[in-house]
Amino acid sequence: MQRRTRGAAFLGGLREAGYVEGQNIDIVYRYADGQYERLPALAADLIRNNVTAIFAGGPPAAQAARAATATIPIVFTSTDPVKSGLVTSLNRPGGNLTGVAFFALALGMLRELVPNAVTIGMLVNPKLPDTAATVADGQAAARAGGLEPQILYASDDSELEAAFADMKQRRIDALVVVSDIFFDSRRDKLAVLAARHAIPAIYPWRDYVMAGGLMSYGTSITDGYRQAGNYIARILKGAQPNDLPVVQPAKFELVINLQAATALGLSVPLTLQAAADEVIE
Repeated sequence: MQRRTRGAAFLGGLREAGYVEGQNIDIVYRYADGQYERLPALAADLIRNNVTAIFAGGPPAAQAARAATATIPIVFTSTDPVKSGLVTSLNRPGGNLTGVAFFALALGMLRELVPNAVTIGMLVNPKLPDTAATVADGQAAARAGGLEPQILYASDDSELEAAFADMKQRRIDALVVVSDIFFDSRRDKLAVLAARHAIPAIYPWRDYVMAGGLMSYGTSITDGYRQAGNYIARILKGAQPNDLPVVQPAKFELVINLQAATALGLSVPLTLQAAADEVIE
């Protein structure tokens, strides 16, 4: 469902610029499904297919694509493309990459829902290329808000289970799930684990809440994929990646699941409900 929704948004961005799959554009699809070790081979396969441009859905895919080619234009999505090392600056990306920046870390929203939280967990995939920077930013944001951060790492199903089992011992009051394609592919499992261990969690995208998660706050990912499709279209028409500034977040979504809140014994403030773009009852 998630792949179809994002794919439809990407195709919508192409269509806005006059490109329709199967009519005047052919698209070669390759998916790693969160298995980052497969990315170099998939990128090499795309190069062998003589593609005109590459859309890479996240920093690991963009890094693999860049390692495979210095000439084919690459459009990425990333929460912080400068810290990921994908571009030299947002306004002048440099090289053959540009894309869409996302924002997906909202401790303030979680603190409003769980006001007595003292220790906040951050679930991070250690295989992400910008893990160190993500952890440092999260720790700084937590401490600035008077919270004690605890970092939990997971890159496969067994590590996810272990991370949640470890939360009670660490006395973690609430959890932030950091944006990652592997976590996206396990959103149903994450929602189940959070409910089983009674951990209030905030996620980066709406998809997690639709799968039963408590709440999400971040850039509209479907709008970001639409913008990425639009950038691919501009490149196909002759634009150079270095002349296309990285798109900054403009549309944010707050989604709250009242059923999940009730199951956790949480009362969602009316002010927070009023601020939400969507409330699932």
